[in-house]
Amino acid sequence: MNYNRPPLPRPGYPTPPQNYSGLPPQNMQNQQPIPMQRPPMQGQPMQPQQYQPRPSANYGAPQGRPNFIPIPSPTNSQPLSAPNNSMSANTPSPNLSAPNAQNVPPAFNSANLTNQPPPTQFRPPQQYSGPPSSQPVPPRPGPPPNMNGPQTNGPPFPGPPTIGVPNPTQSSEDGNAPTRPARRVYPQGTSAVSPQNMIPPIQQTNQQFSPMQNNFPQQQQQPPPSQFMPTPAPPQFGSAQQVQHLNNIYGVPPSQQQNQPQQQMGLVSQMGAMSISQGGGSMHPGFLPTTKSGAMNLSSRPPNMGMFSYPEGGPWISPSSSVSGSPFSNSPAEYKRCTINAVPQTSQLLAKSKLPFALLVTPYRSLLPGDDEVPVINPEQIVRCRRCRAYINPWVQFIENGTKWKCSLCYVTNEVPSFFDWDPETRQPRDRLKRFELSNSVVEFVAPQEYMVRPPQPVVLVFLIDVSYSAVQSGMVATAARTILDTLDMLPNEENRTRVAVITVDSSLHFYNLNPNLSEPKMMVVADFDEPYLPLPDDLLVNLTDSKAMLEMLLERLPGMFAATKNVQCAMGPGLQACYKLMSPIGGKVIMLQSTLPNVGEGTLKAREDVKLIGTAKEYTLHQPSIHFYKNMAVDFSRSQMSVDIFLFNSLYSDIATQSGLAKFTGGTVYYYPGFNASRQEDAEKFSTEFSHFLSRPIGLEAVLRIRASRGIRLTTFHGSFFLRSTDLMAIPNVSPDNAYGVEMAIEEPITSSIVCFQTALLHTSSNGERRIRVITLAVPTTANLADVIASADQVCIAALLVKKGIERALVTKIEDARDALVYKLVEILGTYKQNFTTSGQSSLLLAPENLSLLPVLTLGMLKNLSFRPNAVPSSDIRSYMMLLLYILSPEMVINMIHPKFYALHNLAVQDDSEGLQLPIQLNLSSEKLERNGLYLLSNGLDIYIWVGRGIDPQLCLQVFGRDYESIVIGKTTLPPPTTPMATQITTIVNSIKQVILLQATISPNVIVVKEDGDQILRKMFLMHLIEDWSEGSYSYPQWVAYLKEQLGKFDSA
Repeated sequence: MNYNRPPLPRPGYPTPPQNYSGLPPQNMQNQQPIPMQRPPMQGQPMQPQQYQPRPSANYGAPQGRPNFIPIPSPTNSQPLSAPNNSMSANTPSPNLSAPNAQNVPPAFNSANLTNQPPPTQFRPPQQYSGPPSSQPVPPRPGPPPNMNGPQTNGPPFPGPPTIGVPNPTQSSEDGNAPTRPARRVYPQGTSAVSPQNMIPPIQQTNQQFSPMQNNFPQQQQQPPPSQFMPTPAPPQFGSAQQVQHLNNIYGVPPSQQQNQPQQQMGLVSQMGAMSISQGGGSMHPGFLPTTKSGAMNLSSRPPNMGMFSYPEGGPWISPSSSVSGSPFSNSPAEYKRCTINAVPQTSQLLAKSKLPFALLVTPYRSLLPGDDEVPVINPEQIVRCRRCRAYINPWVQFIENGTKWKCSLCYVTNEVPSFFDWDPETRQPRDRLKRFELSNSVVEFVAPQEYMVRPPQPVVLVFLIDVSYSAVQSGMVATAARTILDTLDMLPNEENRTRVAVITVDSSLHFYNLNPNLSEPKMMVVADFDEPYLPLPDDLLVNLTDSKAMLEMLLERLPGMFAATKNVQCAMGPGLQACYKLMSPIGGKVIMLQSTLPNVGEGTLKAREDVKLIGTAKEYTLHQPSIHFYKNMAVDFSRSQMSVDIFLFNSLYSDIATQSGLAKFTGGTVYYYPGFNASRQEDAEKFSTEFSHFLSRPIGLEAVLRIRASRGIRLTTFHGSFFLRSTDLMAIPNVSPDNAYGVEMAIEEPITSSIVCFQTALLHTSSNGERRIRVITLAVPTTANLADVIASADQVCIAALLVKKGIERALVTKIEDARDALVYKLVEILGTYKQNFTTSGQSSLLLAPENLSLLPVLTLGMLKNLSFRPNAVPSSDIRSYMMLLLYILSPEMVINMIHPKFYALHNLAVQDDSEGLQLPIQLNLSSEKLERNGLYLLSNGLDIYIWVGRGIDPQLCLQVFGRDYESIVIGKTTLPPPTTPMATQITTIVNSIKQVILLQATISPNVIVVKEDGDQILRKMFLMHLIEDWSEGSYSYPQWVAYLKEQLGKFDSA
């Protein structure tokens, strides 16, 4: 791991420029560091940013990030005391003994802390996406239900069922923050709310703001974009540039800076060592307030798409204040992110903020090009806290001359093992602070024998393939067989332990003897569905290496074996029962490919689609299981460490709501291909690409996931694809790299420490057969100030969490109730800001802090998404599938699906290959951006739309499509091979977007070409993603803002 090299930018995403011109510190007279403090907000309202007029030609285009006034921090904030060591310990894990109650940590003594680097190194900014949408109708009148409290129109958001699944074969798990711009510095004795520093209110213009059309008041001139660039990367630790940087931050006068470098560095080292305050009243030295907390008037302008290039994420704390000072000490947002990046110290403050308190974790995510590998550690002993069983991490403290370490979660003192300072390879002493577990927030331990009760499970894959008439005629069987055959060499099989089997299904079950000693595979037919049995005890599940020739022969012959079939029956239920009997002693993955609705034996389903119910109060019945067979099977599968991934190709009805339970509760995923026809090249390529990636990607088997939090924080509700084995232990037979897991939390007792830690531990078997523990640690500062809590909110994480809560609500009650709950939560959050930080004279404005300024448009995107849209939904299967995706995917993919990314391609400047790929500026999702001569790209995470204007330049049209406008093929298509630099650049952009989405969600988006005067259905499909526009039964963005202002009228200003 190279700590001096910043992470590389992701392909297909623009890299933010690195020459921010911030305001220099002023009136720095003291040589000692000035703690980050903020004056109280209540009673001292914030004035909104005054926008400068902007040329009409550039209206709506992102011009960079404006310099907003930061939310001030209180000068009389409550002192932060040392942790209360007399507090009761967390409940220990069941298979490990609790520590002696007498062993409590000694009183905090800063002299015992190891000197550490200063809080100046941060993780470079990282990109996020934006998502698809649909078209909502105005929320119905009346008070919407409270998202956090009792519901008036239905039950509260439910969590996944808690089902105790004893597992005799599975041991328990217990056996970089982005760079932020420099903060604004005010003269001593003043703050952002002092009269001399206040920004005057927004001047009202003569132009009227109409909620019925997309017209915003003309804005004043913005400063040039060069003033909005992010801060450059921090200097290297120990360098003269770093000393100067810290002097500027902590207030040493320039005239004295040259005389005190050594003194300043000593002070910084002491500050970096302090990760828990001593009760003196100062904030944590690494506390990094954001500048993105100014008041924004959402009524005066469209959403600023430029903010998607500066996504919120990462706590307000410098990684350099960890024990090792490594820039990788805190978890990247791609692995774990919190809805609040400055945790309130009391439950009352959290309730007052109205913000959800939750974590979203993607523990096994696929690495994008340029991402560093997760360090793998094989120590003599895995060092853990003797009380809470947390793993040693970069946020612990070493005390008593380094002989003991204090846990960052429960604050208990533990002994440092003797091998910690010794390198067994070189047989020399080593610097403990360079150990991966102390310098990396994401590490993977090789688990010793005590973490397992049986040898690690091999990779076991059973292909359960529907060979009925529709499956064969659609080309699904031939395409699947060819893809498996081409991917055999890429299956996880590092130690030649992988085992495979093939079972085909129509009105009977067909098993295949793949004994390597045979001359050819032999098929055995079982037609008894009352009690399916295995025709052979052996030779059905065979070693991939030994029987590879037999398997290849079977896959080559499989399409022809059923080419003339007329059988329209599908006994998928008995097929699943046969898989259970075959795999239950070992565990593994069932890969189910189905084209005909199960209609024979157990698990028979009926077509219950009723389009008349869509959009009505009874629609939710279509999204609930019709029978419990598949969920009951999931319980048995999970107990035996078996997971199911489902590929559906039904042309009419699939009953995704019923069958998806089998995947949801075993850690699997559903892939849906409605109307699949392999004769269409685009359909065959999409399925083949996704299926090949699915088979060859790394997987985690027989896993359990546990999330621990610092003392005083309790986990309440879990979201994701798993079984909750106990109160906090999630059983996941198959850890998919695409899946994210959410956990909501509550503060059950006051938090006395200045930071809190959240640690995720994933015990799993890797693809190479090793038992491993992936540990992800996130440290977040605490605060007693409401302004800090609101200014630290992560709108991307909040939006992704609300989507998951809304989906759970929609599955048990009316979709309209889920929509109301989403709107009500947004109004609550904005109302809290209005009540505490605005004046009565600003009641006519819709004000929001900058870090939450995109939350209204993201909520509008949720309401217009197919998951929550009340009308214009093609089928209940489509809605169920969208709900499944939004519920299990990562926050980045969720945002991309509810707020698509929109670019203009006709204005691209041809780039040199050496410059790397750069995307154009992201546009607002409004038809006002469409020009007659334009060429546009819209990506919603599932499809890539290319809009071709009627007046497009004929030369550009010829370069991109290889033909004139009239001859362009619309609908699903494949771009021709590029022959010009412009065509090469556009093709590279499309391919890069597809590559990233494939890695993040195992989805290969279709490319759909839409002509301005072409097919009306395609035009409607494209235009429905422009969520800022008005359409029948849905708000435009100005209407949405007007509605929110009306709802906020019941909240009084400060």
